[in-house]
Amino acid sequence: MTTARRPIVVMGVSGVGKTTVGRELARRMGVAFIDADDLHGPENIAKMAAGAPLDDDDRWPWLDRVGAALAADPVVVVACSALKRSYRDRLRASAPTVFFVHLDAPRERVVAQTTARRDHFMPPALLASQLQTLEPLGPDEQGIAVTVDAAPEELVARICQAPV
Repeated sequence: MTTARRPIVVMGVSGVGKTTVGRELARRMGVAFIDADDLHGPENIAKMAAGAPLDDDDRWPWLDRVGAALAADPVVVVACSALKRSYRDRLRASAPTVFFVHLDAPRERVVAQTTARRDHFMPPALLASQLQTLEPLGPDEQGIAVTVDAAPEELVARICQAPV
């Protein structure tokens, strides 16, 4: 995959390591990295910081901004939750060749990670709603699932070996 010439979305629930793995993957590939959290509007950030989960109406404009970023740079790596099939379909509407890397970790690991971080607007209390919302990649979706059971560098090495 290190020579892949298509956009990649590193997806999964909050705290699974999307940003860390996405940054390392982009570095290794020599391409740009975007954290979709940076594309949330202030209303979404305030809502999540207050402990309220986003609904679909909150997400559509954000997903459109993420899709525009994917379309603007056809070899970018983006860290984005992309929890539902409909959200991924929305991204594919802007970037039809996008490849998804679903980072999957046991609930306990993600809870520990979200509880330990101090510099993120999304509180650990919202993790349950993300886990309920998550729809794994379908067999017809371009992408892979990667179990988060090793250091980020090892996970990126696995991703880079995936057929694209």
